[in-house]
Amino acid sequence: MSKSRIEKSPITFSPDNLAVVLHMMQNEGYLMEYFRETDDKGRYLYWNEFKWRVPKHHDVKKAWLVTKWCRFTKRKPISLQDKNGEDFHYCIPDSLQAKFYKIAKLSGEGMHSSNAVKQKFLISSLMMEEAISSAQLEGASTTRRVAKKMLVEERKPRSEDEQMILNNYFLMREVKSLLDVPLSINMIRHFHKIATHGTTENSVIPGIFREDNEIVISDGIDGEVLHQPPHYKEIEKRLQNLCDFANTIHSGENGNAFIDPIAKAITLHFMIGYEHPFADGNGRTARAIFYWFMLQNGFSFFEYLSISKLLKVAPVKYGMAYLYTEIDENDLTYFLYYQADIILRAMDELFEYLDEKSQEFEDVVELLENSKFSDKLNFIQKNIIKKAMKNPGRVFTVKEISNAYEVSDTTARKYLKKLSEYKLLAPLKEGRLVKYIALAEIKDVLEKK
Repeated sequence: MSKSRIEKSPITFSPDNLAVVLHMMQNEGYLMEYFRETDDKGRYLYWNEFKWRVPKHHDVKKAWLVTKWCRFTKRKPISLQDKNGEDFHYCIPDSLQAKFYKIAKLSGEGMHSSNAVKQKFLISSLMMEEAISSAQLEGASTTRRVAKKMLVEERKPRSEDEQMILNNYFLMREVKSLLDVPLSINMIRHFHKIATHGTTENSVIPGIFREDNEIVISDGIDGEVLHQPPHYKEIEKRLQNLCDFANTIHSGENGNAFIDPIAKAITLHFMIGYEHPFADGNGRTARAIFYWFMLQNGFSFFEYLSISKLLKVAPVKYGMAYLYTEIDENDLTYFLYYQADIILRAMDELFEYLDEKSQEFEDVVELLENSKFSDKLNFIQKNIIKKAMKNPGRVFTVKEISNAYEVSDTTARKYLKKLSEYKLLAPLKEGRLVKYIALAEIKDVLEKK
């Protein structure tokens, strides 16, 4: 949806018309109920949605003007500007603060109150989920099953779509390794280089900034320009400002400003999209920086969270959140609300996933407790048995187990070999490679006394 399809508000607030607003409110008392950032349901609406929720007997333009005045009094500018030199800013109404609180609370509970099974569960598998979804959001068409098999087996990509997924997987791993490093232009280039390695979309050169102003974000329907990024000659200067913003401590202590780390991470995500420094791969780079900042600030549960899967479901809303910010005087609050909702939905899905997988695991543990293997198998071996029981005939390889559980090849080989000695898996030699097959009668072996 283009900016022209978002009806621009016919009026806005500025300090110059404060006297007019106060006079209106004195004469029309009902306007006081619009002196708030959100509607009565806690929604932060732009004009094109706001106007339909004002009763017909109220003056909608005056109501909007009063709401804009309230937002003006609550807004906090940040040290980042648009291409015209105007500050970006935001406010945090109660309904948004509640979302941030819930994200922080759930993230803490996810790491500290979950049992050992949940904390260990399929770490690499969940990283693979984000890698696949992030690539699909950018247009990759490879199926999830094929993509996951490629990552698990470390098979070389057979197409550019598969290459994009592999790149994203490596990118997420790289993000984790750089949490002690301040954000820099070189790091942004480095993330982009990993994200776009071996791809040719839009003639992208990995790690190299665009060298013209030909890049525009346009409407996929009629080609209308939605966003023209800042001039390419300003990229390095503007990204340095972004790095300075990221690396500045905003704790609210010692006289410095306070910015909620969740709001700051989302802002970093937004700004990479706004600057659009590369010919392609900006979205993947933006999400990498978002994850980097969240993990750096103690939100370690985000290592397992896939936001791209939900962005992929509703890409139009993702774009609209950007447009509302630009069209309404650089108000980042729209994007903060949108992204907070995405994060909360992703967390809900993750907890459901962990509950489901934990129950599956407990069912196998219960069966194992009554078997002669009760004390002979560790967590990883028990989880392999769970997968084997679910898919008789499934093939396990050393490389798959090594990747899935982040253990060495030697350790993975030892685990599989021991399971074959217990007759729970069957070894199959193919040249120098030994594969292990899930037996159909595995349950009978476990129940045998």
